[in-house]
Amino acid sequence: MNMNISKKWYKRIQLPRGVVIALCVLPAVITALFYALRGFPSVMGWASLNISAPIRNFLGMLTSVYPFSMMEVAIVATIIGLIYYTVRTIMVTARRRGKWKMLGKRMIPILVAALYIWGVFCWLWNSGYHAPGFAERNGFTGQGVNAKNLAAVSQIFADRANELSLQVERDVQGNYVGNRRQIFAESMYIFENISQEFPCLGGRIFRPKPMMFSWLMSITGYGGIYFALTGEANINTWPPYVLMPATVAHEHAHTLGVFAEDEANFVAILASITSENVIFAYAGYLKGLMYLLPALAGADPQAWSGISAGLYEEVLRDWNEVFEFWQSQRTVDTGIGIIDTVLTAVTETVRESVDIIYDAFLRAHNQELGLMSYGACVDLIVEYFVTRGLV
Repeated sequence: MNMNISKKWYKRIQLPRGVVIALCVLPAVITALFYALRGFPSVMGWASLNISAPIRNFLGMLTSVYPFSMMEVAIVATIIGLIYYTVRTIMVTARRRGKWKMLGKRMIPILVAALYIWGVFCWLWNSGYHAPGFAERNGFTGQGVNAKNLAAVSQIFADRANELSLQVERDVQGNYVGNRRQIFAESMYIFENISQEFPCLGGRIFRPKPMMFSWLMSITGYGGIYFALTGEANINTWPPYVLMPATVAHEHAHTLGVFAEDEANFVAILASITSENVIFAYAGYLKGLMYLLPALAGADPQAWSGISAGLYEEVLRDWNEVFEFWQSQRTVDTGIGIIDTVLTAVTETVRESVDIIYDAFLRAHNQELGLMSYGACVDLIVEYFVTRGLV
């Protein structure tokens, strides 16, 4: 009886047609407004600071209550909901006349919801790509560096990585021993020192979230993702822990409004090496070295050879462990030849597809280097050390 009353009461709720039309048109207006204004950096900068940052901070505060990734929950729920709605739509339209008209009506809510999500995402996240970046706001010229300074900074990173490699915890075989809970907990304080020099990095950050689908992130080749719609820094827990502190710092940099990937890498490395936290400092110097040395190899092979030859066994072991892990994610080894071949091909296709999509996304939003922008932090690192008189 109560259930019938409830159903009838629900069916009696009808929004005025004007309200329905307004709700359907609103996301299109929000999205169109973003695309119309994204060519004005000052407007995007204002929106990023006064709209995006407060909302993302509020969302981060709400989701921080949960120890798991709300991003993953939302994605799984969305996929299940879409599957159910699709099946339900097929069942409903198959038994009725005018099924194409009915199908169109049932597709409208999906399209409107998708447009709402994209429009909000544009203002919460994409707006930052079109605003003045961290480097521009803090006086970095980005004019490139010479081989001499690159070699000098690379030597500093190599020396510090060597020194700190002996201070981090290792097992009896000499392998790095990491503690994810410790890394996550201590990550919330590593920006305290660098924020004294760059006040814009003094915002609030929240404990990162371990990803349930870390295996999928590993297959696609990513160590973490910041999701603006939940305000969360989500971390892939499968890779070796030695670089996890730098990965966490990178996602926290995004939380603090550093949007571009090269700048987020630079800020993560800088925050880590100035944090006075051994595990973060080591990860920062090792991560920086992984960008600096390949750049130096092309600019001054002799200097590269000398610095590489001086790396401690511990540094090389950690470097190789990271490299071997990511290489292992490109293949499948079940011991059954044909299955391994097929699954490896599928894995590689998935990785390449994700890279192509994300590369296109970055290029579409003022990141001209696409995925290569991750390694473009070299110029910023060298410029920082040179302008501060550290070399």
